[in-house]
Amino acid sequence: MYHYVRPVPEGLDHFRYLHADHFEKQLEWFADRFGFSERDEFLEAVRSGVPCRGVVLTFDDGLADHWTWVLPALEKRGLWGIFYVPTGPYRTGRLLDVHQIHLILGRLGGLRAADALTALVKDEMLSHAHVPEFRQETYRWQDNDDATNYFKRTLNYYIAYEYRAAVLEELLRETFPEGAPTSREFYMPPGVLRSMRERGMLIGSHSVTHPVFSRLAEAAQDREIRDSFDALEEMTGDRIATFCYPYGGFHSFTETTERLLEQRGCSWAFNVEPRDIEAADLLARWALPRYDCNLFPFGKASCGGRVATTLPK
Repeated sequence: MYHYVRPVPEGLDHFRYLHADHFEKQLEWFADRFGFSERDEFLEAVRSGVPCRGVVLTFDDGLADHWTWVLPALEKRGLWGIFYVPTGPYRTGRLLDVHQIHLILGRLGGLRAADALTALVKDEMLSHAHVPEFRQETYRWQDNDDATNYFKRTLNYYIAYEYRAAVLEELLRETFPEGAPTSREFYMPPGVLRSMRERGMLIGSHSVTHPVFSRLAEAAQDREIRDSFDALEEMTGDRIATFCYPYGGFHSFTETTERLLEQRGCSWAFNVEPRDIEAADLLARWALPRYDCNLFPFGKASCGGRVATTLPK
């Protein structure tokens, strides 16, 4: 599982990303150690329930990084990947809340961001349902400091969605007085999704607005699924067969989510759980495990202009 893959970003001294050079080195390491599953082999494994060998690469959030840096690296090696795209930015022209959070942290760092958030958030804005579960289960595989976890948990899991957009708008205005990156700069253009499919990549749904599905009523979950599938099928000219849960982890979706995916004609969905895919996962279909790339050599996140140089063996 990958998200940001890029060279050193300018003006974001605390931004977490995987350097494009390290991404290519990790691909070489995977090739030497495990090899890669062919696309048709993996699709047959999903259909039959019999696991295949090799690495499958997935890329979340529809980022411009994936068109600019990831696709050329894959094509150079004859590889393929699954790209999970949220469709909200194509409709609204607005950065998703989750990415506004990353940009604010990338500019300010955890401590300054946490202080700015504390000044804006009131207790009545917070939903206390599931708080112990979200506190225990979120960001378990990330090496964030406490202030960063507080900032991300508050805005991703605790604050009521009716307040989040306004809080983020104020934080973004204070953090980027010169103007934050635009949606057009941040995400893949809609026109390239069809081209990626034609070049052997798979496109999957990642919802419309990237919410925590377990926080949504059934009707809202249904809209997120159906609207995203419809938009992607229009953009790619092909049926969308797969989904991955925003944020991931078993705390982030429910049996209702699984049922709605099946009703929409989805064939399988990815979760976030660091282990190999087994036959039981393929038969169940709705929570295929994925490793974060940072658990493997050359996958450690860089921070702002500080590119990771000490790599695991």
